[in-house]
Amino acid sequence: MARVSLIEPASARPEVQQIYEHRLRGKPAAIHKAMAHNHHALLPFLSFNVAAGMSLDRSLWEKVYLRVSFLNGCNYCAQHHMKSSTTVGLDVDGWRALKAGDLTRFPETEQVALQYAEKLTRDPGGIADDDVAKLKEHFSDQQIVDLHLLCGLANLTNRFTGPLGLELEFEPVSL
Repeated sequence: MARVSLIEPASARPEVQQIYEHRLRGKPAAIHKAMAHNHHALLPFLSFNVAAGMSLDRSLWEKVYLRVSFLNGCNYCAQHHMKSSTTVGLDVDGWRALKAGDLTRFPETEQVALQYAEKLTRDPGGIADDDVAKLKEHFSDQQIVDLHLLCGLANLTNRFTGPLGLELEFEPVSL
């Protein structure tokens, strides 16, 4: 059960109703309904969510988001991204591999990005020149920045949704 009230469309302030209708097509999720307590943060969050990782292949984007969410134990985000990752061909075997940290089934470029995302999540202060040099063998500076932004986005949402006890809007997938 959510630890804060969720702002439902019917009781939302006009500026929040507009965000719900226009940006979220009338389908706000629990994260949006909780964040609506500070609508000044909700709109930039939605823009950041679209922009973070934009230069990365969408399949890699989903894998990174899932790996970070699994590392952080965020069921809400993992479930949402398991659902959305089906559009890029990820399935239950891929999800299990990401959860277990078995990256061998993925291409080398993705393995490098996923290993980096793990280190950035677990030990951001431990990132060294060698880590970035390895990334530069596969990614442009823009993609490296986007990888950082994407990991930051995933960590932000993981730390927002889980601790606030936000519940899924759909039946979860069991791994």
